[in-house]
Amino acid sequence: MRKVIRRFFYSLAMLSSALLGGCGLLGLGGGAGGDGGELVGVPGREGWVMVRPYGMVPIPAGTFHMGQADEDPASTQINFNKQITIGSFYMDDTEITNNEYRQFIDLLMQDSISVLGEEKIKSDYYPDTTVWVKDFAHHMGDPVMDYYYWHPGYDDYPVVGVNWEAAVYFSKWRTAYWADYRRSVGEVPMPSFRLPNEAEWEYAARGGRDMAKYPWGNPYIRNSKGCMLANFKPGRGNFYDDGFAYTAPVASYFANDYGLYDMAGNVSEWCLDDFNPASVPLVWDLNPQYIEKRTDPDHPRYNPDIYPKKVIRGGSWKDVAYYLETGTRTFEFKDSTRAYIGFRNAMTHLGRSSGAEF
Repeated sequence: MRKVIRRFFYSLAMLSSALLGGCGLLGLGGGAGGDGGELVGVPGREGWVMVRPYGMVPIPAGTFHMGQADEDPASTQINFNKQITIGSFYMDDTEITNNEYRQFIDLLMQDSISVLGEEKIKSDYYPDTTVWVKDFAHHMGDPVMDYYYWHPGYDDYPVVGVNWEAAVYFSKWRTAYWADYRRSVGEVPMPSFRLPNEAEWEYAARGGRDMAKYPWGNPYIRNSKGCMLANFKPGRGNFYDDGFAYTAPVASYFANDYGLYDMAGNVSEWCLDDFNPASVPLVWDLNPQYIEKRTDPDHPRYNPDIYPKKVIRGGSWKDVAYYLETGTRTFEFKDSTRAYIGFRNAMTHLGRSSGAEF
């Protein structure tokens, strides 16, 4: 028995010697690449500089307490506090506007541009302008429906009537569009544009103010001069005290300490996460994202019929102040279009963040 074992290890040693030192599987001619046989990496790799995309602001990495920053009057019990660490990323300083979304639609409609391999744009990606009539019973929404997306007077207003799937598609188009340009000038593509996950959104909304009730701090919705600090519904039948009956042009109110506008009010915003009322204690405490619905048919947890609910955050022009709070969680179905839901993009920052501009 000992002879058999000794013979096995001798054979193994001879095989290893042949592979590593002879003309076997790994006999690739050490030093033939001018590296002296040393491990020096692959030469000729492109240089890398992280570029801040136009219209985005840097969000430095950090730790914060995710969850409610005040009482829970609705008794939802779905946002208990949890300490979370978030990596650095970039985020659009405003919600995507009608005119920015129009660039996406117009370019995809041109026959000469096929960034994502589409021959023509699907009607599903157009903003649903009928939401101004469908969302509210006994409401004269026809004038807004007729002009909100198409008229230049609304170019700087946040796009609405876009469902979660269209927002994700827009993000992919934006990624491919910029990458195509960068390749044309010999540059390496940047990381992908995407929707922010729920934890990133909340972290960014607080602007570095841990436990802040609103993006501007605590605890009021008016400044010292009595002016509203966001576009929302101050009271029953009162939509206009903030200066706008419906949405407002983006950046109409002060930015938070990260330079982000309208993280409370104007329009609610789609996030990446599936919505689950019990997700906060379930997710990891580093860059958490709750994903229940797997889109890959080969994934063992794939099921296209579950979790159609997606997280929305921030409250809107038609919501009371509770929904403007940084810790308030709610949802909408991913294929729904609403007159009060829009979105903005985020982008992961590669490397260590240092300082406000990385």
